[in-house]
Amino acid sequence: MSDASKLPVKLYYRIGEVAEIVGVEPHVLRYWETEFRTIRPQKSRKGQRIYSRRDVEKLMRVKDLLYNHGFTIAGARKRLREGGAEPVAEGEARRQEAEKMRRALLDLRKDVVAMLGELER
Repeated sequence: MSDASKLPVKLYYRIGEVAEIVGVEPHVLRYWETEFRTIRPQKSRKGQRIYSRRDVEKLMRVKDLLYNHGFTIAGARKRLREGGAEPVAEGEARRQEAEKMRRALLDLRKDVVAMLGELER
């Protein structure tokens, strides 16, 4: 799973769930916690890691930077520190998708206005 919008809606996630969602082994998540200071899951009374949705989204971002965009750990850390700006290609793809949706909505609005005009006759 790579899209944060597809995350199950929960208050918290256990490490096994997060590993499955992110697509890595639990030991990788534990390692990333040591390398990325912003990823700090809570611990339950039993000592289990409890990740917030935000933690899971950050981990998905880390995986994307490391596995899909070829960043090193240091490079990914720097990118996230700089405000987490998306790689250019991903940001451009989102912008194009938003523009396509905007045009579709404008066309739909035009159709609705035309239908209202027909109804008023």
